[in-house]
Amino acid sequence: MCLPPEKASELKQMIHSHLLKMDIHGKIREVLAETIRDDEGSKHRSLSEADFLHALQRRGIVDDVMKDLHFSKVPLHFAHISDETATGVGSEPPKPATYFADKDITQLKKSNTDPSRRSLHLQVLGGKAFLEHLQEPEPLPGQVCSTFTLYLHFRNQRFCSKPVPCACEPDLKEGFLLDIYKDGLGDGSKMVDATTMLSMCDPVHFVLIKTDTSSETTLVSSYFLDWRTVLSSPSGKTCFAVELMGVGSECKVPVGILTVSLELYPPLREPLSSDIISTQKSLERQRTAEKERLFLVYAKQWWREFLEIRPSHQSKMVKIFAQDENGVNRPVCSYVRVLRAGRLLESPRQAARFVSLLAHERVPVVGGGAKQEAWCTLMAFLCRGKGDCEDHATLLCSLLLGFGLDAYVCVGTKAKGVPHAWVLTRGTDGSITFWESLTAHRYLHQAIDPDAPPLTTQPKPSSPYRTVGCVFNHQSFLANCQPSDAVELCVFDFQNSSRWKAMSEDALKSVCAPGSTTSLPPVAPLCAPSLDPAAASNQLELEMRYLVAEHRKDLDLATVWDDHLSYLLSSALSAYETERCTGVSCGNEEFQDAVRRAVPDGHTFKGFPIHFLHRNARRAFATCLRSAFCEEVVCCRGDHVRLAVRVRVFVYPENACAVWLMFACKYWSIL
Repeated sequence: MCLPPEKASELKQMIHSHLLKMDIHGKIREVLAETIRDDEGSKHRSLSEADFLHALQRRGIVDDVMKDLHFSKVPLHFAHISDETATGVGSEPPKPATYFADKDITQLKKSNTDPSRRSLHLQVLGGKAFLEHLQEPEPLPGQVCSTFTLYLHFRNQRFCSKPVPCACEPDLKEGFLLDIYKDGLGDGSKMVDATTMLSMCDPVHFVLIKTDTSSETTLVSSYFLDWRTVLSSPSGKTCFAVELMGVGSECKVPVGILTVSLELYPPLREPLSSDIISTQKSLERQRTAEKERLFLVYAKQWWREFLEIRPSHQSKMVKIFAQDENGVNRPVCSYVRVLRAGRLLESPRQAARFVSLLAHERVPVVGGGAKQEAWCTLMAFLCRGKGDCEDHATLLCSLLLGFGLDAYVCVGTKAKGVPHAWVLTRGTDGSITFWESLTAHRYLHQAIDPDAPPLTTQPKPSSPYRTVGCVFNHQSFLANCQPSDAVELCVFDFQNSSRWKAMSEDALKSVCAPGSTTSLPPVAPLCAPSLDPAAASNQLELEMRYLVAEHRKDLDLATVWDDHLSYLLSSALSAYETERCTGVSCGNEEFQDAVRRAVPDGHTFKGFPIHFLHRNARRAFATCLRSAFCEEVVCCRGDHVRLAVRVRVFVYPENACAVWLMFACKYWSIL
């Protein structure tokens, strides 16, 4: 095997360091002196190099040198997951997330490990028994196929694997280096001892996502791994199989198995007893079960008192518990957290824009029937990139709380009695604002006074919401006990117990506060975008130009592009996105003035802007052609026809994209 010069020098340096570490020169001097003494005693022949090597082997020096040097047949490849990984803000910023890929993955060595800090090396050694993909053929090289991607979250650190083709035995082979750090301020760089690690009940959250050939994502499994079994391993290593279960109505059905290896670095000098670890887990489960039992008893009593106020309360949408993707019933308050986005989002309105860019999709149901409800954990929602209205509302409420607003999730109905969830914020002046998490629209609420005189001018309803049954956030839950649950008549005075019946904040804190129970999933930080907006815009624009030219060729029309006019469209697209973020329109005058200068006298200008949440050119073009006005622009006929197209991709956290596209044409009008 021929190594490049830099690799050869690196290998020599590694061997040299290893020899110095074991004091090889001192040992050679000892063997040399002993060999010379033996040779002088015999006086029958001169000392040869072979005799000296034989003496080294006899003393075991060669074996000692080679014992700790292991070389795999395939060179190791180390890389940072910079594309889809971000670390959150903790007491100490964790090191960059790292993955390792190698054919002989069991021989991998960790890189970038700090010997003064504790790390957990988690390896996924492959998958099997994904029976849903038993009949899928092997994809040909270059063929587009469905893929699996594995996402991990552990103590404010997020990781992502490479996509692999879906198969019965998917080639999921990845390594992740997880930092284990103390929670105290300034303790992040200190070595964590065994007792501290034993008390860390934070699991490693696995989220498996399937992406089909049209870029649609599906949540396959969401699994919480308790990693503390490695603390009892004498070698600091352990390997086991993880059975992944389905989600929603299939949460009791296995979807596949992953083989997982854990290694603690540096290993514990004195491993813990497995009995101690099992006892700790048992105590945590008992404590959690007792807290949840007491809260359930309290919730039942609170509900009985609520029904005694008015019999019609039975039909109000008061939702105290909700099932997550794994079918676990949890108080709705536990789905909301104070979530700070660091420098990824600049304002509450930008946060609302970001949440609205995550696609809306109802929980898929096999067969007919009523809507199935499943509130996703934050990690599963972000990895999938889409969810139901409840997922959007809880995320938006969490972000608005992080920006210091008094925010609540509202549960009620909109037009035609369709169940819905949205967000409410209360100003210090008593003003009430509704935030629609699916669109980022905001509505100022003004209640109608039913007891006012007939000629009094009443405010007109501005929002699409019809009824509200309850509101909640991370530490409050209030049920609407006003005579009518109509939003237009509702007064959001939460301190008035005759209008809103509140749950005990202490009772909610016992099961919903961070760290209160081991059944609560940890909150994942937002990931910084990895997409280059300029490159993504250029790529999509080139694809659009090709599709337009091909479409016009089918109509026997020539295509001549006006690059200057295309460039001028940028300011309009930027203004559209700014208006969506801030609610303020700006820059339109400059755009109109530039277009007037670019279009000669006697010519006509037409433009068609449209907005998408995806970057699939063919899907977008097919959607555009369904508009008669767009078809009129793209298929323009006339004299001196010049076409223009501009694409702007605005990138937000989690690679959520606002894609603005504008087609335009100018031509000489002939009457």
